Amino acid sequence: MKELDVLGVRVEMPTNSPIVLLRERDGQRYVPIWIGAPEATAIAYAQQGVEPPRPLTHDLMVSMIEALGRRLEKVHITKLERDGASSGGIFYADLFFDGGTVLSARPSDAIALALRAATPILAPEELLDEVGVTMAVEEEDEVERFRAFLDNVSAEDFEE
Repeated sequence: MKELDVLGVRVEMPTNSPIVLLRERDGQRYVPIWIGAPEATAIAYAQQGVEPPRPLTHDLMVSMIEALGRRLEKVHITKLERDGASSGGIFYADLFFDGGTVLSARPSDAIALALRAATPILAPEELLDEVGVTMAVEEEDEVERFRAFLDNVSAEDFEE
């Protein structure tokens, strides 16, 4: 398993589809995942440290986990099922809790929870081999590389 960092969310043009971009830690592969607008907002809020006046769904979920005396230990982005659609397929994730409990989740929700709970996000090497996009390392910062990547990528780039 390889640990992933969340670089951020962005809207892909011209479709106005939100994307979360993950990058393997200590590597050069990037994993774009097309997500919904509410999940994109939840991820962006967590990254920016935004605390809404009332808890949003993912904040409430983390509070519930803690109130029940449990802990989210890690998140795995497990696989991609190709569906032939323009999005390139459906990603799956698992939430791993203390005590051995594992729950299936959408990657966008899993990422939003992991950011709030300061929990590692991992993916198997095989998945990174399948969907990872390698970009040359440059001197510019990651945000600029992320923007350039999204400006030049489409969902069709990830179809087999």
